[in-house]
Amino acid sequence: MSAERLRIVVAGMLAAVPRQGGATWAVLQYVLGLRRLGHEVIVVEEVEPGAFPAAAARFATLLGEFDLGPHAAIIERGRGTTAGLDRAALLRAVAGADVLLNISGTLTDEAVLDAVRMRVFVDLDPAFTQLWHAAEGVDMGFDRHDRFVTIGSEIGRPGCDVPTCDRTWITTPQPIVLDHWPPAGAAVHDGLTTVGHWRAYGSIHHDGVHYGQKAHALRPLIDLPQRARAPFVLALGIHPDEREDLAALDRHGWRLVDPAAVAGTPADYRAFVQGSWAEFGLAKLGYVVSRCGWFSDRSLCYLASGRPVIAQDTGFAAWLPTGEGLFAFSTADDVAAAVDELHADYPRHRRAARELAEAVFDSDRVLPELLACL
Repeated sequence: MSAERLRIVVAGMLAAVPRQGGATWAVLQYVLGLRRLGHEVIVVEEVEPGAFPAAAARFATLLGEFDLGPHAAIIERGRGTTAGLDRAALLRAVAGADVLLNISGTLTDEAVLDAVRMRVFVDLDPAFTQLWHAAEGVDMGFDRHDRFVTIGSEIGRPGCDVPTCDRTWITTPQPIVLDHWPPAGAAVHDGLTTVGHWRAYGSIHHDGVHYGQKAHALRPLIDLPQRARAPFVLALGIHPDEREDLAALDRHGWRLVDPAAVAGTPADYRAFVQGSWAEFGLAKLGYVVSRCGWFSDRSLCYLASGRPVIAQDTGFAAWLPTGEGLFAFSTADDVAAAVDELHADYPRHRRAARELAEAVFDSDRVLPELLACL
């Protein structure tokens, strides 16, 4: 696709689920990055009918915060009701648009899909996306799209057994808009932090492999706070009924904070990340065992903020330089060694983290390269 000014529709989850500041940022990076490049960007979110009234209010707040109002609409699934742009204005806006980036395939409105020249499925959940389709028979909406993009760098390559679902997957890093994530000042939290869910959804069992959640990835590392020379503060969405795991986390020295309270809005999420000393980048077990190369949009925010990242290796070390600013770990000993490295020369690792974000993930670099591949 040419580098000329394009009309691009970006669809994704911005307001459907309350208090999800990080998930909102994952979509905003595409919206703000494409707009920064001079493209005309129309933002669309589709939500379930029961969620529409509250989501529309959150959507309106977000539009004002990021000046997206004249070019955005939220749609009530199955009914076509909109807020923001009315339905007629939305259909006029998307008619003949050059490309739709349908993040996680969340947009299903046929009138909007049919109005766009090229429909691109953007996979932010590699391994799970493909296995839901191939192993569990879930209709992921692949047939509604012309191109397929994934942030799983190893999908379709030797060493990664994730099915391709008979599609050719274009691999891409996630973008970050660096102007919105400047290097941070002094840390507020004196240890390693992260934001996430203990269980985001159900696990998948396929060909004898358990593609599990963060719960399954953390349990083997449960004694980590007692082995590494740093506190661990997890903004972790975990149900109160997970009594055994909550007791084990407390017993081994993990400090839990409420993610809805500390990272529920885009502003709060940014403040929590930038107030951290470094990130403990825990991954879903499915990403780890699949070796799909997933690297978190959350970790990009830490790196851009000049906060080093110690991330669970999912195969990303095959394409991302590690050892300065970013460390890949497989065991608790790996994490402890990386913490020691940070203590030895923290300013150097802070600089290296920001430099890595600039060199690899800058939206000014990532998005033109992605568009060129479509």
